[in-house]
Amino acid sequence: MKTKIALMTAFMAFSYAFSQENPPVNPALKSYSGKIDSIVVSEKIKMNKELDDVDKDFKKNKIGADEKQKLRADIASKYEQSINEKIDAHKTEFEEATREMVKDAVLKPIDSLQNDKNQIAFGLGGMKIRMDDDKKTSKDYLHSWEYIVAIVGTGYTTKDKPFAFFNNTSKFKNTVFNSAMYMVRYENQLGGFRSPVFYRVGLGYRWDQSKAKYGKTFTQENNILDIKDFTKGDLKDTHINNHYLFVPVDFRFVLNPKYVEYNGTKYLDNKTGQFSVVAGVYGGVRLASNIYNRYSNDYSKRIVERERINHGVNDLIFGAKLGIGYAGFNIYVQKDFTPAFNNNTTLTHKYGLQIGIEIMNINF
Repeated sequence: MKTKIALMTAFMAFSYAFSQENPPVNPALKSYSGKIDSIVVSEKIKMNKELDDVDKDFKKNKIGADEKQKLRADIASKYEQSINEKIDAHKTEFEEATREMVKDAVLKPIDSLQNDKNQIAFGLGGMKIRMDDDKKTSKDYLHSWEYIVAIVGTGYTTKDKPFAFFNNTSKFKNTVFNSAMYMVRYENQLGGFRSPVFYRVGLGYRWDQSKAKYGKTFTQENNILDIKDFTKGDLKDTHINNHYLFVPVDFRFVLNPKYVEYNGTKYLDNKTGQFSVVAGVYGGVRLASNIYNRYSNDYSKRIVERERINHGVNDLIFGAKLGIGYAGFNIYVQKDFTPAFNNNTTLTHKYGLQIGIEIMNINF
């Protein structure tokens, strides 16, 4: 009995170790293991019933202690022989299953799709997460859903100088990062399985924040949006917020495509890090705009004012985007072709110009 238990333990340990390297279990081994488990469990149930009967007879003084030990030993020996005989009857199945397992390990390639299904990585570009449990073949990696978070630097330019990001003639304060973008987008390959071109369609929320220069604030007087000196106290913070719902449409071009072969077909390997160029257009609808002021005076150290903007801001924006990326690191520039502010303002810099870095990318 001890020999058989040792053999079964070694077999299960070997099967477990093998399964860690190759998660899909050999069907023959799985069937054999199930039959052995069934034999052992069934015989032990019957053996325990007979042992319980012997214990009951002993408690009722029908048999003595010596006879009890002899009967228990005879029962254990009987079922040891029974288990050995039934396992031996399946010896051929074990040998065949072992041969198949070794053959699979030697001849079948490792399925790289089973490796690194879910990944999380931190780097210069922030955090990138892959959730790929539902992906079975190389083709499945050629389309995905993504959730994106980006930090953005927003500035405003004149129509005749569309890319003058830091301009001292503007009434806005020059700030590096003052806005953000949150978006869900769908990406799919355009063309055949080896095509390096992908298209993206998304839906997102864009928040643009801009500050007035030191000592000044935004005002709405006589239905005109303006920037003037602040006279209510000691100004601590002031800015204007524009909130948009926007829809981007992008095309991504892989510059150094790598390929993988799966079941005789060659696919673009979309799991590996690749350099890409992104170009696209977007349109947005303004959801809300407001002025925020925080200041102190002789009566209070913290006074906060929030005012909804009703004049001077356009409801629609339209623009284009150009970006470059590698793996999870993506940086882009996007330019509004339509002005964010209309004629009901004294502001001369009306066209949004943004530089953004994606700091979180969840791919699923």
